[in-house]
Amino acid sequence: MADWRPLLSGFGSREQDSLLRVSEPISQGNPNCKVDIAFLMDGSWSIGKRRFKIQKDFLSEVSQVINVGVAGPMMGIIQYGYLAVPRRPRPLTSLSPQDDPVTEFSLKSHTSSRELKTAIEKIAQKGGLSNAECSRHIKCVDNETECKFAICTLSTCGEGRPAVPLCGPAGKALAYINKHFFADANGNRGGAPNVAVVLVDGWPTDRVEEASRLARESGINIFFVTIEGPDDTEKQNVVEANFVEKAVCRTSGFFSLAVPSWFNLRKAVQPLVKRVCDTDRLVCSKTCLNANDIAFVIDGSSSVGTGNFRTVLQFVANVTREFEISDTDTRIGAVQYTYEQRLEFAFSQHSTKAEVLAAIKRINYWSGGTSTGAAITFAAEQLFSKSKPNKRKIMIVITDGRSYDDVRAPALAVQRSGVIAYSIGIAWAAQEELEYIATDPDKEHSFFVDEFDNLYKYVPKIINNICQEFNSQPRN
Repeated sequence: MADWRPLLSGFGSREQDSLLRVSEPISQGNPNCKVDIAFLMDGSWSIGKRRFKIQKDFLSEVSQVINVGVAGPMMGIIQYGYLAVPRRPRPLTSLSPQDDPVTEFSLKSHTSSRELKTAIEKIAQKGGLSNAECSRHIKCVDNETECKFAICTLSTCGEGRPAVPLCGPAGKALAYINKHFFADANGNRGGAPNVAVVLVDGWPTDRVEEASRLARESGINIFFVTIEGPDDTEKQNVVEANFVEKAVCRTSGFFSLAVPSWFNLRKAVQPLVKRVCDTDRLVCSKTCLNANDIAFVIDGSSSVGTGNFRTVLQFVANVTREFEISDTDTRIGAVQYTYEQRLEFAFSQHSTKAEVLAAIKRINYWSGGTSTGAAITFAAEQLFSKSKPNKRKIMIVITDGRSYDDVRAPALAVQRSGVIAYSIGIAWAAQEELEYIATDPDKEHSFFVDEFDNLYKYVPKIINNICQEFNSQPRN
C-alpha cells in the first residue's frame, strides 16, 4: 500500500519519520547546559564514506556527553553539500545544482541522547562537492562580471574572463540556519541560547561573512570546527583567509577549534561540549542587547538645569551599559535639543562601550527652549537615516516640559519608518505629548517620573521592555 502521509515542507523523509513516530519517555537532560544546538555536517562526496562516518561518530559522542533533554540541551543536525553527483557518469556540464542544506532532524525531533544516537547512525550521506572540490569547478566571468551558467574548467575561460569558484556550501548553510532552523515551529525554546556548530572540511571557498553576521545579530552563537587546513594548491581558492574571525560569535578563540586531522576529531568532543555549555560566554545569545541602533534625544532646555542634566546623562549611561556595544552589535547615538538641535555623536562614531560612555560624559549642557518635535525630525535625519537595515531602530526621548512645537506629526513619521519610540517625561512634561511620541501600546513605551533623581528606577523597565518586544518578533 502506498504511503499516504503528506510531506512536511523543509524536511527529508527521515526527519518526517522521526516527527511522526512515538518517542520514548522524555529525558530531562543536563539543566546546567540548556542550549539549542544546530550541527552543520559536511555531506560532500569528496570526504569519503570513512570520514563521513567519523563525523557521525563525533556527533553521536557529543550527544552522549552533553546529555540531551527537554530541561537541558536540545540538538538538531543539518547536512550540507553543493552539487548532487549523478548515479551514472555524465559530463560535468550536465550536473544540476541541488545546493539546499537538508535538516536531518530538528531541535524537537529527539528528546534524549539515546534517541539521538540511533538517529545519527541512520543519517545517509547527501553527496555533492566539498569546499576543496568545488573550488576546482568554476564559473567564467566576463569583463562586465556577468556570470555564464555553464560549468567549465580554468582552461576554458579564456583570456580576459577570470574564473571564480562555483560553489560555497558553508556560507549557504549558515544562511539556511538563520532563516529556517531556529524557528519556534522547529523547537526553538526562546529562553535557551541558540548555538550553531559548523564542521568544515578544510576551508570554505565561499564568503561566510555576511551570512555569519546576520546569524550573530539574530542571536546565534557560531562555532567553527575546522578539520585539516588547505594545501598549497587549495590556498589560492580560499576567498576569506580569516573566515573564522569573520564568522564566529567573538574572535577570542573561544568559538573556534582547529583539528589537524579527521582522525583527531574525537579529541574535540570534550572541549567543544565544555564551551557550548558555558552559557555565560555565549554572548551572541543576548539578542535584544546586540542588534540595535539606539538614539537618545535629550532635552537640554533651561528648565532642566545643570545638575539635573548630569542626572539625565547618568540615566543615559546606565541604559547604555546594559547593551553589547560594537559596530556589529548595538550602536548608540545622541542628540541634544532646545529650540535648536545638536548631534552629540552618531551611530558610527564610537565602537566600544567605553568610548560611548566617555562620549556621554562629555556632553555639555546647552540651555534654551523646548522644541521636541523638531528634535525628533532631526534625529530621524541625522541618525536613523544612516541606520543599518538589519538593526532594530530605537529612539528614547527624555524631556521635562511641554514642547513649543507639534510632536504628533514628527513622532508618527518616525514610527512609520520603523523606529520604536520610548518617551521619558520628568516633572512638567505633558502626558499627552509623551503618549504621542511613544510607540503603541503607550504603557509599554511611555514613562513619567516626578523627579530627576527617580530616573534610575526605570532603567530595568526599559531594558526588559526592549527585550520582551524583541523576543516576541518573528525570526524571519
